[in-house]
Amino acid sequence: MSNIRLIRVFAGLTTLATLVSAGLAAGTAPAGAIFGTANIKPIESNIATKPWSSATAGSGSSTARLAIDGDPATAWQPDGPGQWLTVDLGGTYDNLRKVKVVFPERGAVHRYVVEASTDGNLWKSIADRSGNQAASRGEVHLFTRPATRFIRLTFTGARAGVSELQVFNYLRDDLVLGADLSWVDDHQSRQYWVNPLSSNKGAGPHQLDVVKDRGMQYARLRVFNEPRDESTGRLTALPRQGPQRTLTSAQWIKQRNMGLGIDYHYADSWADPSKQPKPRAWAGLEFPALNRALYDFTANHLRQLIRQGTTPDKVAIGNEIINGFLYGSEAALIGTTDPKYFVDQASLYQSKPGGGLLWQYWGSTVPAEQQLYDQAWDRFTTLAASGIKAVRDASPTSKVEIHVIVNKDRLAKTMEFWHQYLTRVNAKGQNPDVLAISYYPEWHGTPEALDHNLHTMATAYPDYEIEVAETAYPASGGDGSPMPNSPFPRTIQGQADAIQRVFQAANDVVDNQGTGVLVWEPAGYQTMFRAVPGMANTWEPHASVNVFNASRAKHVLQDTVYTTTAVRTAPKLPSTIHLLTTATKTITAIPVRWRQLPPGATDRPGEVTVTGVTDVGPVKAIIDVVAGRS
Repeated sequence: MSNIRLIRVFAGLTTLATLVSAGLAAGTAPAGAIFGTANIKPIESNIATKPWSSATAGSGSSTARLAIDGDPATAWQPDGPGQWLTVDLGGTYDNLRKVKVVFPERGAVHRYVVEASTDGNLWKSIADRSGNQAASRGEVHLFTRPATRFIRLTFTGARAGVSELQVFNYLRDDLVLGADLSWVDDHQSRQYWVNPLSSNKGAGPHQLDVVKDRGMQYARLRVFNEPRDESTGRLTALPRQGPQRTLTSAQWIKQRNMGLGIDYHYADSWADPSKQPKPRAWAGLEFPALNRALYDFTANHLRQLIRQGTTPDKVAIGNEIINGFLYGSEAALIGTTDPKYFVDQASLYQSKPGGGLLWQYWGSTVPAEQQLYDQAWDRFTTLAASGIKAVRDASPTSKVEIHVIVNKDRLAKTMEFWHQYLTRVNAKGQNPDVLAISYYPEWHGTPEALDHNLHTMATAYPDYEIEVAETAYPASGGDGSPMPNSPFPRTIQGQADAIQRVFQAANDVVDNQGTGVLVWEPAGYQTMFRAVPGMANTWEPHASVNVFNASRAKHVLQDTVYTTTAVRTAPKLPSTIHLLTTATKTITAIPVRWRQLPPGATDRPGEVTVTGVTDVGPVKAIIDVVAGRS
């Protein structure tokens, strides 16, 4: 992770050399990109298989877990008079829409009731099959019940087992999907066309029109104090991502009714886990003056944003601050080697104490080292508390975000950060609203590690929102091989799948604590856009950018039908299936057209699958062919 910003800067400089005169705009252009395709389906996540879900049986059977292990070959079998199975999802969910139950016995008639509950005490029926007369191996039940944590299946007929009890979650409408679009500042006054081959190239001249059209709801802007070259420390020719230019970018965002995030780096150049330089103007300040400067800078800039009608929805106090920020004299103990100007001009930048953390003394039993550890935490959280207070004073409707990382296999460090940080800023009278992390698989681990990290944070700190403040995935490179720790190839489809997997992880956080995901600089880093060959200054989005729109389900289908038929007997397939419309939460019946079974499909016992077509998507019927049953 330590060199991520160097990579990003390189990507920005090389890409933007062409991109600044590129063209993208949204409007009437087709939703699919010219370059490549991606099959993007709405997110559907079986929460019952998550590690934090559990199953219990009324009989106390030790095999209850087999009903939610994701393996239809295993099953819970009741071993006593209690004939109910309860799945605890570990927390409540507002957008569960489907329960699928599969039984191990083929050709049997199953009678049961499925119920949902928030607390395990009060139950509401999802499906009542207590009067069922039809033989089938399972069924899909659609429902809507916010704040569901428990699903219970109770048999009302003969004792039976359960192979799979699946509970599906869908992307919430209030999960905010957006991007860090700070480089839009570099592109101002340029045109960005969506579809360069169309006679009508688009409705607007701006990159923001494209991303909003493609489903991005929110844009974050980073703010450097006085933008400087990361090598020399000299002021950049144009103060891009500086306070004043950010005011203009904020206006563009709010003019499009997008959410606005402000990310204060409290530095003149990139701040990340490996480098957190003080801004030059504050470098020689004694600590009390440094603390006041941070408060004044934050509050004054927020007031400027508010005066022009661009109140931020969220404000980040620092960027990826797992190791603290505003490094000063403690940088020598930290061993900081970046940025170059910070090291070359140490007599200025490292002359006074700052807010760097001394992790090397974490857990030390040496009193002097313990004292250094505590003193560093006190300085850092004093500064952080001043930043939070500045937001509360100047922009009280803005949420406050604290943004860190969880390096691969380093969750314990991040949890120690949250413990120290929240304990200390609370003691100083301040409190953030959002706990955020970055997720790049090459540095931060597998998607399953992301699930675990988010769940651990959420359950340890249930009073805070949880967000993935940065993520990205490349659409090319490495001959298409996956990035380290990722199963997804470096292709347009792989990019869509990888980003959608992060959406899913945030959406699946218990108690709906996951509130958003931001892709980092999709126009310039691991880009979701490409230059069109043979057409100068022309760029278009990859099809993967449609992941923002296509990940939300407008409808949920009863997509699997189970039935039983006798050998050499045509199965009775339904003419309609159920459809849940998510916007209205209504369940209706829609026609289904089944394909013909192949000749001889039911001539012997076994399983036959036939597909069907509806106006909103495909379905399948699983037919158990059994001997001696009509």
